[in-house]
Amino acid sequence: MEVKEYLDNASDAMELAVEYLDETLSHIRAGKASPKLLDGIRVDYYGSQAPISNVANVSVPDARTIAITPWEKSMFKEIEKAIINSDLGITPENNGEVIRIGIPPLTEERRKQLVKQSKGEAENAKVSVRNARREAIEGLKKEIKKGLSEDTEKDAEAQVQKIHDKYMKKIDEIFAAKEKEILTV
Repeated sequence: MEVKEYLDNASDAMELAVEYLDETLSHIRAGKASPKLLDGIRVDYYGSQAPISNVANVSVPDARTIAITPWEKSMFKEIEKAIINSDLGITPENNGEVIRIGIPPLTEERRKQLVKQSKGEAENAKVSVRNARREAIEGLKKEIKKGLSEDTEKDAEAQVQKIHDKYMKKIDEIFAAKEKEILTV
């Protein structure tokens, strides 16, 4: 394998870790209404599990409310049941036309829990980035046995470290932004 392939593979794996972190943190609610809060919730739709956005219109009329308008009347109960059974921790209100989810302001204790959860997700992403670096370096060391010069291997190792540092910085920035979002009252 070429040195470039090891660098590309490491970079791709690190990019995926950062994208996954970004996606995961977008599901952690920070006291503001967002349709993304419902992304992980599935409803029973004629025997198969479907995201709420596939069976209803989801909108955010204001900063503290999510409105769900099911396309079929029969889906009201299913959507309500799915929201109640989810880890969202909010009871929906149904007026027969629209299901409303009021997002309560976060308590100080809950904010600290969410920051801790976000920090855990950031740490998981960092572990993934470190693993990608380790795999690339191990692969490069094996290439020495196949005839790769040690100087080339050391240069490639330095490049892997630079890529690693870049993604670690990105993870720190993403976490810092999420922490600020959660702690902003």
